[in-house]
Amino acid sequence: MSLTLEHVTRVVDQQVHIDDACLSFAPGSFNVLLGRTLSGKTSLMRLMAGLDKPSSGRILMNGADMTQVSVRQRNVSMVYQQFINYPTLTVFENIASPLRQAKMSQAEILEKVHATAKMLRIEGLLKRYPLELSGGQQQRTAMARALVKDASLILFDEPLVNLDYKLREELRQEMRELFQARHTIAIYATTEPNEALALGGTTTVLHEGRVIQSGKTAEVYHRPQQVLAAELFSEPAINLMPGRVSGTEVSFADTVHFPLNPDLQDIAEGEYRFGVRPSHIGLVPSNDDDLELAVTVELAEISGSETFLHVSNDQFVLILHLPGVHEYAVDTSILIYIPTHKLFVFSADGQLIQAPSRRLGRVA
Repeated sequence: MSLTLEHVTRVVDQQVHIDDACLSFAPGSFNVLLGRTLSGKTSLMRLMAGLDKPSSGRILMNGADMTQVSVRQRNVSMVYQQFINYPTLTVFENIASPLRQAKMSQAEILEKVHATAKMLRIEGLLKRYPLELSGGQQQRTAMARALVKDASLILFDEPLVNLDYKLREELRQEMRELFQARHTIAIYATTEPNEALALGGTTTVLHEGRVIQSGKTAEVYHRPQQVLAAELFSEPAINLMPGRVSGTEVSFADTVHFPLNPDLQDIAEGEYRFGVRPSHIGLVPSNDDDLELAVTVELAEISGSETFLHVSNDQFVLILHLPGVHEYAVDTSILIYIPTHKLFVFSADGQLIQAPSRRLGRVA
């Protein structure tokens, strides 16, 4: 089954929830909706499911107009962040409920329920009731009920938030292959750029109800077509620095100058916004084109085995995403290094002019 949204808009109480969304999803595809809270991810999924109707535009499934067709008449499953299970039914019966509604044989139900429960690591919990489960186990049960149905379209609204880290990693690896084999369209909403990268497939970046960019996940990440897409598809957000290209050099704030390296030589003279991802700035030089900056530490935010280092000088406020634990006192003076071949170049109005080269191991 294919799914197409043609200029879909939804307005509620004069507030635009979805603004002229045009998207296509192929059978067997795994698709991510990436955006901050209230960006429109859930609103878009409810329109796809038939829970809400668009104010304008059309929703097509296999070329047929389904815009006004109710959710009961669509072969759709949806999994929410908040686990939803029937409290008076065992885990087995929760998972089996859509199969019983479809009037499958008991043998088919047994086979499908056990296979799905095994995949989600809950085969030992089938006789329990939801209130006897942990939050993560309850969410796995809700996911199993959606998966067992073999729906043509499965919508996941941040479903892994309540699962333990190890299971999240395992499910991410299994989900795409599972849906491709079933020719099911899977659409997965998340606020986390790293989760979108881990899941792969295609990614649609949403902001305030608008589709900012959509395409293969790696392509959207490596070539964000505008500043907003680069900011949303980076955690922490990409660092941005106003600068000017003139002659054979780039200058930031008329005080920081560095020569145009081969990656930047085709940029016309003028004013630009230069972006660098926090993970690409280092504490030691790694390339001969690194730009050295003297900065002052504002905060060393240690999170597990990584550090988010907030620094500034008279020209910039920057964030570094560093592997390992780095303890710095506030107001410590340090040197940082920006690889200029990894700079994104955006026009003054935020459109992508050039993305970093990915040749010869130079990965953006």
